Amino acid sequence: MRAVVVGGGVAGLVAARRLAIEGSAVVLLEASDRLGGRVAATRVGGVTVDAGAESFAVRGGAVRALIDELGLGGAVQEPSGSAWVALPDRTVPLPVGGLLGIPSSPLATDVVRVLDARGALRAYADRVRPVLKRGRYDRLGPLVRERMGARVLDRLVASVVVNVYGADPDEVPVDAIAPGLNGAITTAGSLSGAVLQLRAAAPPGAAAQGLAGGVHRLVEALEADLRGRGVEVRTGTPVLGVHPAPFGGLLTVSTAREDLQADRVVLAAEGAAALDLLSDAAPGLGRMPRPAPAVSRAVLLLVEDRRLDDAPRGTGVLRAPITTGVRASAVTHLTAKWPELGARAGRGRHLLRLSYRGGDAVPDATVVADATALLGLDGLHLAAREDVVWTDTAPALAPETIAVRRALAGAALPDGLAVAGSWVAGTGLASVVAAAERAARPGAS
Repeated sequence: MRAVVVGGGVAGLVAARRLAIEGSAVVLLEASDRLGGRVAATRVGGVTVDAGAESFAVRGGAVRALIDELGLGGAVQEPSGSAWVALPDRTVPLPVGGLLGIPSSPLATDVVRVLDARGALRAYADRVRPVLKRGRYDRLGPLVRERMGARVLDRLVASVVVNVYGADPDEVPVDAIAPGLNGAITTAGSLSGAVLQLRAAAPPGAAAQGLAGGVHRLVEALEADLRGRGVEVRTGTPVLGVHPAPFGGLLTVSTAREDLQADRVVLAAEGAAALDLLSDAAPGLGRMPRPAPAVSRAVLLLVEDRRLDDAPRGTGVLRAPITTGVRASAVTHLTAKWPELGARAGRGRHLLRLSYRGGDAVPDATVVADATALLGLDGLHLAAREDVVWTDTAPALAPETIAVRRALAGAALPDGLAVAGSWVAGTGLASVVAAAERAARPGAS
């Protein structure tokens, strides 16, 4: 059996590996000149650091299982410390024990510190308000606003959902960003009780983990594994079309150089490219509205300042959307979050990542001003800088992407064709890896 995987991001690499394990002769086609997608490395001041994803959620266990199979289990590490949130009037630690910023204990001291007493009491009113017994809550923002008040939404939930997921909580379906929350609200009788219930069901330990040396090592290990299994990996090979072959029940994958015939095709290209390639197999999808691309800029800094040795603001700061005067949406103190990275950087040398919406260039003066404002330190010395611009052509939580995903779920694809990638699976490596494994299993389509 011959299989073709279109796309060499993590989804494509995982799918190709699974197909090879199942016995297929696999060809992987990647349009760009490198593998890994948004899992990549860069060097800042001589230190290698993740340029994209630098952690993975432990939920489901799919990523950890893959890491163990690839021989990287000994490199797994847990983050140190916790994040803060920059509010219009103060910067304080994010409350622990929440879900997407929704507090499980509205009267806890760390929650009151963010909301003030009146806001915390309004959030606590969720415990005595009736919940839906029939039907489901649709959008996250209205749910939080109704149950706990606007202050929880503006100061906590928006800080997480906007900055971490790149989505507007007023537009995000509850079931898309927090599967299981609707059911937990019904059984627990409140939103905060639902958060407690879901957290109690989660595995013990940190919700996210990383790899010593960087999560980009996962891509290197996957590539080596594929080559060891005889997978033919071709970079710099854009795919022009995917359609059923005129005979034999096969699928045709067209490139500029040749047409490949395959029994199985896993389409793991990025969103817009995948939708273009689905035009033959599912024509209706091509006529649906497309989401606006989400462009972001990661500014990685090497800063020489001993005041950061004590991580004065934990692993970094999320800026609440209601907070003005700072252009960056967040700063991550990478060497505080990952002590192994701190050891590689050296004493008194710290790596920071500032996140910006859009791809416009950001002057050094603005970057330094944002870092000092968010970290509460004046006069930071910038020793090195590296920028990486990312474009997501079909953000997983955009309303248009969700609509296309639902239509795809109901579409009758040709036998042997399956789709993978973050735009169909959801954001984060945990979702992407698990979905890619499923897409490559026999009978997936």
